[in-house]
Amino acid sequence: MAKVYTGTGRRKSSIAQVKMVPGKGKITVNGRDVREFFPYETNVMDLKQPLVATNNENTFDIEVKVNGGGFTGATGAIRLGIARALLEYDAPNEGNEGSYRQILKRAGFITRDSRAKERKKPGLKAARRAPQFSKR
Repeated sequence: MAKVYTGTGRRKSSIAQVKMVPGKGKITVNGRDVREFFPYETNVMDLKQPLVATNNENTFDIEVKVNGGGFTGATGAIRLGIARALLEYDAPNEGNEGSYRQILKRAGFITRDSRAKERKKPGLKAARRAPQFSKR
C-alpha cells in the first residue's frame, strides 16, 4: 500500500483536505477533475505552484475535498494543503540544503494567508461603508 501524505489548507472561508499518493500527476477536486472544477486556468496554475517549485508536477496523484468560499479561496486553501503535504513527504530532509521547506518558505507557500472579509458593523451598510450623508 502506498504511503498517503496529507495536508489541510485554509483561505478566506474555504477549507481543503489534501491527500497525496505517488502517481502520475492527476488532481481530483471533490470527485471531479481539477480543470472541470475550476473555471479558470489561472486557478489551476495557482494551486499547482508548490508542485512546480519542488519539481513534483507528475510525481503525485492528489485528491482534494474542499468546502466553503469561492474559487479564489478554494485555490488558496488547496495550495496551502499541497504545500503541507509536500512538507510531510520531505520530513526526513527537513534540515538539509535544498529541502522542500526551504524552497516552499522562500516562495511563500507555507504561510497561511489570514486575510478574510471584515464583518459588517451596526449602523453601516458594510464593514466600513457608511450610509450616504444628506445635509437637508
